[in-house]
Amino acid sequence: MHTLYRDPAFARSSSREASPGFFDRSFPLLSHSFLLHHLHCQLNPGEVDYEFESNETLGCRSDLFWFLTWCILQPLSVVDDQFVPKVGMTFTTLEDAGKFYKNYAKAAGFSTRVRSTNRKGNEIKNQLITCSREGKWKSKISPTEKTNPTAGCRCLDHSKVVLDHSHPCCPSKAEMLKQHRELSMSIRRTIENNEEAGIRPRKTYQSFVAAAGGHRELNFIEKDVRNYITREVRNVSEQEDAKEFEKYLLRMKEKNHNFFFELELEEDQSIKLAFWADARSRAAFKYFGDVISFDTAYNTNRYNLVCGSFIGVNHHGQSTLLGCSLMKNEEIESFKWLFQCWLRCMGGNAPKGFFTDQCASMKRALEVCMPTTIHRWCIWHIMKKIPSKLNGYKGHAYIEQEMSQVVWNSHSKDSFDRNWNDFLLNFGLVDNKWLSDLYEDRHIWVPIYLNHHFWAGMRSTQRSESMHSFFNKFITRNSSLIQFVKQYDNCLGSREQAERESDAADFHTVIPCATKSSIEAQFQDVYTHQKFREVQAQFRGKANCITRLTNSALGYSVYEVEEQVSSSIFNKFVVTYDSVATEVKCQCLLFESRGILCRHALSVLSFEQVSQVSPRYILERWSKKVKRRHTHIKSSHDEPLMEPRSKRFDQLVFRSQNICEFASESEELTASLHHAYNNVMAEMESLKAKRKGTSSLSHEDANLESVNELQSPPRIRTRGRPKNRLGSKLDKQIANATKKKKTKVLSEIKVIYWIWASY
Repeated sequence: MHTLYRDPAFARSSSREASPGFFDRSFPLLSHSFLLHHLHCQLNPGEVDYEFESNETLGCRSDLFWFLTWCILQPLSVVDDQFVPKVGMTFTTLEDAGKFYKNYAKAAGFSTRVRSTNRKGNEIKNQLITCSREGKWKSKISPTEKTNPTAGCRCLDHSKVVLDHSHPCCPSKAEMLKQHRELSMSIRRTIENNEEAGIRPRKTYQSFVAAAGGHRELNFIEKDVRNYITREVRNVSEQEDAKEFEKYLLRMKEKNHNFFFELELEEDQSIKLAFWADARSRAAFKYFGDVISFDTAYNTNRYNLVCGSFIGVNHHGQSTLLGCSLMKNEEIESFKWLFQCWLRCMGGNAPKGFFTDQCASMKRALEVCMPTTIHRWCIWHIMKKIPSKLNGYKGHAYIEQEMSQVVWNSHSKDSFDRNWNDFLLNFGLVDNKWLSDLYEDRHIWVPIYLNHHFWAGMRSTQRSESMHSFFNKFITRNSSLIQFVKQYDNCLGSREQAERESDAADFHTVIPCATKSSIEAQFQDVYTHQKFREVQAQFRGKANCITRLTNSALGYSVYEVEEQVSSSIFNKFVVTYDSVATEVKCQCLLFESRGILCRHALSVLSFEQVSQVSPRYILERWSKKVKRRHTHIKSSHDEPLMEPRSKRFDQLVFRSQNICEFASESEELTASLHHAYNNVMAEMESLKAKRKGTSSLSHEDANLESVNELQSPPRIRTRGRPKNRLGSKLDKQIANATKKKKTKVLSEIKVIYWIWASY
């Protein structure tokens, strides 16, 4: 026996008769005979006849008419009688009762909610389950924002089973109701893993759609994925955020005692300064700590803590992380604390070179903490400011081009001084204060003043900024501290993997030589692939060089190498060669600054018929044959703190993958596995039924000692999208100037469009 429920507005139980007056009151635009005929067609689909006589018109053009017609044409909900709630039904547990009503609601085309629960102590005595649209309520939005509060349909529910509804029900759309959408354990674990890996929610949802074969095959929507990430994965309160951050540092310290961290707290125990570096980074500093790039980024977390990262260059020319920091401000004392902390972490060994942006606070702090270190400003930041600083001068574009020529193509300090003075006189810039200040500080940013020292190929802090761009892909202004450190772990892991892949390529493959030169073969045997490619680029550049001997005495020769850089431009370089000491020096200082012999020096060595270069020109730093200790240390990565059920689920999935892969080889094996699954499922359901009524609680959490009552910094509330960097006043001026130009162009486009539209 089946019980019939009418899905639109006149759902009725089998014990009641729907009166014609109900139709008339609910649908005044539709004829009574049309409704009865449609009901007959739904009950007898084999006898469908769409021609019927009626004196009542259906030719209404009202939008309401078509909406109501659409509602009537929805399919009937036919629910098996055994699944229909009845007075007197009993259930073993409250969970079973809730599940039964939920399944019935989905089949009938609506959703349920618990309206009230009566308790006696901790025991539930009575619970009222109603349609989710039962009752009447007002919108929570204040009247100032929305003047028309909403009200729900009054689905009345009493102390008995009432199956009537005063609103349409549609089983085909019930699966889209919130109650009937659910995320399985497998889906939740995939979301958690993807979130930790930095995969965006939309991409995660699209992967589920592709795996299921379409949107209709999923019993959840993209919003459910986003809500789960927000409420479960990222749900770290501001009160617990700092404590979780300290727990993370302590867990890393327990895993490896060489993990280093220090915290500086405010009087209210909130974080003022923080620094940490994992064991692998500390070991890598021994090999790659000669040149460091340090830069700060702003868009990192909800507290506006400034992120600073220490970046080095490994033997492949790749960036490697050597420590991370969070600071409440960028004052001199904050940088002093940070640099001293970093030096303690690295055994008190200061780097030879240190890159920063044009920050006065960093400059003062470095002078105190690392007096022997050569400080260099990022030239890219300085050159970027030229348009805003010289925009008011006539021909400013040509001024910028000429200034770049003076900075990059002056091959001696004297020539730079002469070219700079000529540049100021030619363009009337002698009184420009910005240029005067730059000239006073030329020893910390002009290449010719700094290229006598080794910089590992770095000229700017862009390596640091590339790391920050990694964070900006996955970290927003609302991100918590614990989210930030997890993404920092991911960044450490990606850098480690890139180095491992390059090491493997160096070991298993060989890049062929481009020439017959024995010197090229010498570098091929020792250097990593990336650095050998740089050497090959210099060998190819020899073709554009003409070498002339200008002076020679007692084995010491002076050459002039003329290099053609374009069809009409030639640059001249002086190269000296000492045959006794087998020493070659070029005016371009490429080897001194990058550790790679330049094409000018190689031209002279070829002219001198030198077959092997001195070992001093083959730097151990770029060697692929050196065994470095840090490669045997795994980068720091926090293990996910999962609940016990999630851990058991992951273990079962991991073991079942091999079984499924083996069974998928044939239909016979697949059928056998399905049969085994059915038997196991029946056995587990039987075991679960026997254990109903009992419960067990387990607590699996790391007992970390000495976790103080650390407090999070006050959250900063801002409006609009934040900037990625904490910019200076000059940066803001640059942005404003660019914005004005764009606004002017857009205004012109709008005028053109208006004229076109008027025609």
